[in-house]
Amino acid sequence: MSEQASTPQLILVDGSSYLYRAFHASERANLRTADGRPTGAIRVMTNMLRSLMRQYQGSHVTVIFDAKGKNFRHEMYSEYKATRKPMPDDLRSQIEPIHQIVTALGLPLLMIEGVEADDVIGTLARQATEKKIETIISTGDKDIAQLVTEHVSMIDTMNDVFTDVSGVENKFGVPAHLIIDYLALMGDSSDNIPGMPGVGQKTALALLNGLGSIDEIAERLDEVSALGFRGSKNFAEKFTEHKDIVLLSRELATIKTDVALPVSIDNLEMQPVNKEQLLALFKEYEFRTLISELEKEGSGSAVNEETEEKAVEPAGEYSIITDEAEFLNWIKQLESAELFAFDTETTSLNYMEAELVGVSFAIEPGKAAYVPVAHDYLGAPVQLDRNWVLEKLKPLLEDSDKHKVGQNFKYDESVLARYDIHMKGAVFDTMLESYVLNSVATRHNMDALAEHYLGYKTVKYEDIAGKGVKQLTFNQIELEKAGPYAAEDADITLRLHRAIWALLKPEASLEQVFKDIEMPLVDILSRIERHGALVDSGLLNQQSLEIGQRLKELEKAAHDEAGEAFNLSSPKQLQELFFNKLQLPVIKKTPKGQPSTAEEVLQELALDYPLPKLILEHRGLSKLKSTYTDKLPQMINAATGRIHTSYHQAVTATGRLSSSDPNLQNIPIRTLEGRRVRQAFIAPRGYKLVAADYSQIELRIMAHLSKDKGLLDAFANGLDIHKATAAEVFGVTLEDVTSDQRRSAKAINFGLIYGMSSFGLAKQLGVSRKSAQEYIDLYFERYPGVLRYMEETKAFARENGYVETIFGRRLYLPEINARNGMRRQGAERTAINAPMQGTAADIIKKAMILVDRWLQESAFNARVIMQVHDELVLEVADENVEVVIDGIKSQMASAAELSVPLLVEAGVGGNWDEAH
Repeated sequence: MSEQASTPQLILVDGSSYLYRAFHASERANLRTADGRPTGAIRVMTNMLRSLMRQYQGSHVTVIFDAKGKNFRHEMYSEYKATRKPMPDDLRSQIEPIHQIVTALGLPLLMIEGVEADDVIGTLARQATEKKIETIISTGDKDIAQLVTEHVSMIDTMNDVFTDVSGVENKFGVPAHLIIDYLALMGDSSDNIPGMPGVGQKTALALLNGLGSIDEIAERLDEVSALGFRGSKNFAEKFTEHKDIVLLSRELATIKTDVALPVSIDNLEMQPVNKEQLLALFKEYEFRTLISELEKEGSGSAVNEETEEKAVEPAGEYSIITDEAEFLNWIKQLESAELFAFDTETTSLNYMEAELVGVSFAIEPGKAAYVPVAHDYLGAPVQLDRNWVLEKLKPLLEDSDKHKVGQNFKYDESVLARYDIHMKGAVFDTMLESYVLNSVATRHNMDALAEHYLGYKTVKYEDIAGKGVKQLTFNQIELEKAGPYAAEDADITLRLHRAIWALLKPEASLEQVFKDIEMPLVDILSRIERHGALVDSGLLNQQSLEIGQRLKELEKAAHDEAGEAFNLSSPKQLQELFFNKLQLPVIKKTPKGQPSTAEEVLQELALDYPLPKLILEHRGLSKLKSTYTDKLPQMINAATGRIHTSYHQAVTATGRLSSSDPNLQNIPIRTLEGRRVRQAFIAPRGYKLVAADYSQIELRIMAHLSKDKGLLDAFANGLDIHKATAAEVFGVTLEDVTSDQRRSAKAINFGLIYGMSSFGLAKQLGVSRKSAQEYIDLYFERYPGVLRYMEETKAFARENGYVETIFGRRLYLPEINARNGMRRQGAERTAINAPMQGTAADIIKKAMILVDRWLQESAFNARVIMQVHDELVLEVADENVEVVIDGIKSQMASAAELSVPLLVEAGVGGNWDEAH
């Protein structure tokens, strides 16, 4: 890798290389149109081409693809590329749209039958070298390195790596003219080029650097042993034996440079962008961000200077402010701005420990500033006083009429609160805007959003701070690096807001979810996190000791049962023990074809065999010990004496909150040891814990959504819904329902809303698949509205590509029309469940907002300290417990108007387990 040269005259894009890379880069996101057509590779490649055109404005860009069918190398060697998997159907269907977009962008597109894209590029590269035309080949293919000359370089735009003549030698260890020989000796598994048996990278480099090309090696075989590499003494004999293979490999690896082309390098002319055609294609494939960008652009080139500034490239008016007068001038600009982006830079990601190092802000795209206040590396320049800067910013940040936008504003709020600044007017958060717009389109961190919505690659923190144990904290980073990085954060935040809000605002229901649910929650969660929860470390330490003793007992029992000692945590040893020695049945296999020892497999085996049961108990206790009883005492904050979790609004697809450090959502409640962990969450002296949660909320939502009369009547009459279902399914009176029948009905009720099949229900109930299907059929017979809801929901999802909660939150389902049956059925199950789970998430969030508002307005000594699933946990002063319980139940019950009552249950105790 080396420094990039000035703007080249010609860019040759290896379309085939980028086609596959674009597909694999987008495969995880699985982007599709509403009717199920895959679009990920189209989107990524379009963004790459547009970015390339912007980056090399004034250069002629040409795109080269492989033609269909075999080429001359297959005639030479029938096994050429034989090890490659067939092109995935989802990629194949995206090739023609990509070709259409390339043409609409005005770029020459070349495909020559009988040769590969590399050969066409090689021919053009030779012409460029002969005519001294500065050329860059845009590719991720290492084979292209053989074409690099003083006039031809390579760039891998996906990894931002530029390679010229010296870069080739630095990267591969040999100069460009020996790359063919390097590939021929080593072989190439991706193209199934055989190479010489026994020759790897080290041997190839020793030979080429010691003797020269393959031809020179053949002439100097008597000198090989002097090179001293492993196997050098026998190399001459082996080379003679395999020379034909080596020469064939060299021929296969050699890129042709004499292909007969319909055009020469002199007449590769770009055409004007066909904006109308491009817009039609973007609309067909539902690229809303690209549509928005294109509509803002003027006619003609898609990369004119005005467009470049508007679309993705920061103008670079970034200031580092160390002067009081300049800072006060910026304060005036912020005061007069209708909206400004704001961001903090700190010493830690832990909001309870983070010290403020600097702040940045932007008032318009491309105009941003960074104010350092605590960089303390050796030789750091004098900076403005932190207290003085915050004193000047405080009125602005606490003014609800001064609107701000941030990225993950909750973190900034928590940091500023440590400096007695309580932010108001934070009306936009780009992380949440993206999350509400489409929770599954991309990750919602700034780097991912900038690439997804702006086609822009941000400077990564690792780029300026390093990685691993040597990574610097922000206060240790030089201002020359820190300033542009921090200012870019504010600038990109403002740009992201403009891009995403333009897509979100026209969708009225999504705008309401953002404004009425997600944004009000930011401040509430920040306060809950900072207050924290009190835990009894002594209880947890005692539990850890007891679990440790039980783990030893379980290990001994497992060894005795197996008849030998083994590592209970080793899947490999378990495989050997279970399936070879003990001959237990193989329930499921891993992707590599090995017998699986996953949790669900052990659960099934444990029904009939004692050893898997012991392993399961050991796993569960070991995880509980490492995750909670050992770890929670270590997480107690020294200053507050409490633990402080982090709640995440933009992680789960359905809208539910998640938490980390510690994860409060995963503490087991059905086991004795799990409940003991909850007993360690305690109320301070003079307080009680109150836990309030919704009863059977998802089933109530199902009744509301399906409008099924049987379900509506059961809830309206306050019946035990599982008993009522059992009575209907088994044809008995409520009074005659047995506990087993109620258990079965409960499994049916919850199983169906999670899309459980008859096979899954049979496993859970321990009955035949036929009996399970009969239960399901009876259920739908008694509750026909539920079946109708499920079918209508799947049909809606197939037509629109998403489903909605009662409040209008959307969950997009990229695989709802997938050709693969398993993927499609998985999406259908999600389609049925997501409106219920998402509505439940919306309701608990609305409840938090109502409860918080009620507590803020009241004089009661009480506050929410945790939110877990459908439950709120509060610390309440002893004298306020009764009135707060009544108020909380009332507020939570009013969070949504359903066709059935929202039932809230509340308990009180000295610890969380007692209160639950």
